Amino acid sequence: MSESTKKWYVVRTAGGKEKKAKEYLEKEIQRRGLQDMVPQVLIPTEKVYTMRNGKRVATERMFYPGYILVECHMTGEIQHMIRNEIPNVAGFLTEGKGKDKEPMPLRESEVNRILGRVDEVSESDIETVTTFDIGEAVKIIDGPFSGFNATVDEIHADRRKLKVMVMIFGRKTLIELNFSQVTKE
Repeated sequence: MSESTKKWYVVRTAGGKEKKAKEYLEKEIQRRGLQDMVPQVLIPTEKVYTMRNGKRVATERMFYPGYILVECHMTGEIQHMIRNEIPNVAGFLTEGKGKDKEPMPLRESEVNRILGRVDEVSESDIETVTTFDIGEAVKIIDGPFSGFNATVDEIHADRRKLKVMVMIFGRKTLIELNFSQVTKE
């Protein structure tokens, strides 16, 4: 089977059941010997580091909750298997109306963007930290102002720093802190 006939398709899953759907699909592909027709099943995820109780905790976050990506040479057998025989799968993202609905392959530019983003995150040593918004209430968890509540005033993501407004002796004071020194309220 040539690589050019294989395309990426988006499969809708039950919310929170992406991993189970992927496992069932991979087992069924293995059982039927369809590895050359369906070489990859992917859940695009990234590691996100957040602060909880003063400790850094790594969690995985999905780029597209409720969806998995399947690279395959679409045949009637594969389409039927994915739609009707895999638990927790609701079907494909389709185009067309009524009975003419056909699975819609992703454009190559979309695939490159998604896979590039996954590769970029898996290869990078830089950690992704929970993002903050200007005006958001945060709690300082480290440093001399530990325990104080503050409001985000400026964000410097490239330096991984925040400028927050803190009330000290009844006056608003601007303080610069690292992302790891604050947590969302």
